[in-house]
Amino acid sequence: MKAKELMDKSFVYLNCDDSVVDASKAMEEVRRFTCPVVNENKQLVGWITSFDITKGLRDGNDKISEVMSSAEEVSTVHENDPARKAVILTANNKFVTVPVVNDDNQVIGMVRACDIVELLSELYDIKVVKLYKAMQNQLKGVTWEELMAASALVSKKTTGKKISPEEYEANIMNSTFGEAIWATGGLEKFFAGLISVGELVIARRVGKAKR
Repeated sequence: MKAKELMDKSFVYLNCDDSVVDASKAMEEVRRFTCPVVNENKQLVGWITSFDITKGLRDGNDKISEVMSSAEEVSTVHENDPARKAVILTANNKFVTVPVVNDDNQVIGMVRACDIVELLSELYDIKVVKLYKAMQNQLKGVTWEELMAASALVSKKTTGKKISPEEYEANIMNSTFGEAIWATGGLEKFFAGLISVGELVIARRVGKAKR
């Protein structure tokens, strides 16, 4: 997924000559805590936050150019950057919003923290069986039965509890991605388990072919 697929295209932008009062009204109307400041070509020249607005009103500043951050102080992502770059920027720097720009440095969208949370929530609700189906498609020629048999073996090695391929299949049919992450002890361990399953399936097929 690219940043442009995650961004919100409906956003408000301001100009340097806009007044602090008008900026506060515009941001309040759309319920946004941050807003890009652009020039006549929609190119990013600054960034304003609700804190800047509050300070500007308190100090009696007239124009937002007096209280905004400069473009050099703003972290952006290119529209064709991986969406994970925006997610990492947001998480590491506790950003509410990250502006998305094109080749001409024009602001074309916003990646908001709330949008990231919504996307993650949707991912967490995906049934685990869909991930295994996608995995089977990547492992060309591997049957569902072979995949479940390998998964049951990997599960036994990991948990120490014996489980049949049929029981394993029933489990992934009813569990979500989020539940699987919690059950396995984290995202890294979950995907490490999937990789182990893939490696085991391939190894068993190679072993059969040599017989």
